[in-house]
Amino acid sequence: MKLIVTIDTEEDNWGNFSAPRFSVENIGQIPELQQMFDEFKVRPTYLITYPVATDAVSVSVLRKISAAGQCEIGTHCHPWSTPPVEEKTNEKNSMMCNLPADLQYRKLACLHETITKNFNVVPVSFRTGRWGYGKEVASSLDRLGYRVDSSVPPFTNWTKYYGPDFSMISLEPYYFNPEEIFKPDPRGRMLEVPATIGFTQGNFRRCNDLFRAFQKRPLSRFHLIGVTDRLRLLNRVYLSPEVSTGAQMIALTRRLVQMKIPFVNFFFHSPTLLAGCSPFVRSDTERTQFLARIREYLDFAAEKGIASITLSEAAEEMEAMRPGPA
Repeated sequence: MKLIVTIDTEEDNWGNFSAPRFSVENIGQIPELQQMFDEFKVRPTYLITYPVATDAVSVSVLRKISAAGQCEIGTHCHPWSTPPVEEKTNEKNSMMCNLPADLQYRKLACLHETITKNFNVVPVSFRTGRWGYGKEVASSLDRLGYRVDSSVPPFTNWTKYYGPDFSMISLEPYYFNPEEIFKPDPRGRMLEVPATIGFTQGNFRRCNDLFRAFQKRPLSRFHLIGVTDRLRLLNRVYLSPEVSTGAQMIALTRRLVQMKIPFVNFFFHSPTLLAGCSPFVRSDTERTQFLARIREYLDFAAEKGIASITLSEAAEEMEAMRPGPA
């Protein structure tokens, strides 16, 4: 098993789709975070939005880390902050997949070219903002030369936020073609490395069926899910220090080691590094706790010999294992 750390490296303006300007003060916290990564020999993948890619200070911070070979620079598209902004800025249109295909491509091409120019790297890894993923997004990425996507949050449903339903997608990486983004194809042109979300129990398919059944009971779903979680009968865990404890993330990883999953994808947002910038960290105390959860998990990974790789390196490893042409 290998550890991939992916960070949605983005503006401060959480949930504001029509801000007059987008600030990026949270990027100033990244050097401290990177020191921790360096301590554990972790090379994160910073997935960068347009406001970050066009801010001189942010570019200086991240380019220095990239130039030293300590990270990978990838792409993270927020449609509301990426030109051209021709759509109405609202929650529905914050999902890239809801925009016209041509507009999606022009936004992605603009962001891709900006990152290439300002960081002197050609990004090949991607995650779409708010998980607003679709086949038109994948087709645009394919046209731009991307090799690996990480826009799928397994076992989750975003339809109430105008987004896709990923509830039947598992967490194993798979090759696919942009025309059918959820259909594994061993000879597909792109690799999907989902964010790691799973269950600490065995048989993920059965656990997911039960979880979805509980969610369909509107009056009692939260009670049922809460009871089964407390009794450790059905524990869905995000491999993210924003919403999970160190113990939960470690328990999930132990399960995935048993299942021989090749990669775990540990993920969070850069605004969470600055107190008050995201809903996950409201105070300095919560920030300290958030960083402690990251350290606890990295301690565990180091103890177990789980080495760190970037998203594009995961693609290289998978490619090396892929069978040749028939």
